[in-house]
Amino acid sequence: MSYLLVFIGGGLGASLRHAVNMLCARGLGTAFPYGTFIINITGSIVMGLIAGYLAFKGEASQPWRLFLMTGILGGYTTFSAFSLDTALLYERGEVGLAVFYVVGSVVISIVGLFAGLALVRHLA
Repeated sequence: MSYLLVFIGGGLGASLRHAVNMLCARGLGTAFPYGTFIINITGSIVMGLIAGYLAFKGEASQPWRLFLMTGILGGYTTFSAFSLDTALLYERGEVGLAVFYVVGSVVISIVGLFAGLALVRHLA
């Protein structure tokens, strides 16, 4: 059942992501990745709202957490999970690990993308 909840939520989140990307491209143009920029910010805000609510106001069942956080927000943007992981490391006092996580994730991901592009160009 948990996989089904993540699957359905992920589909909804990915559809929402596509809609935001299309609206931004039509309304703001494509000279800057406005869609992804807005998606990352709004997804992180919503993740903060949900995580804060769950931590301070109430409990949600594991199925709701899976559907909302892993499913919908995971389909919408994984940046929200990245942001939450960073905040949790920081709040646990692991500032060095939080900085390493942010810098390492961003730099290594971008290097990985360029490496993948280079490999495909080389093979093509």
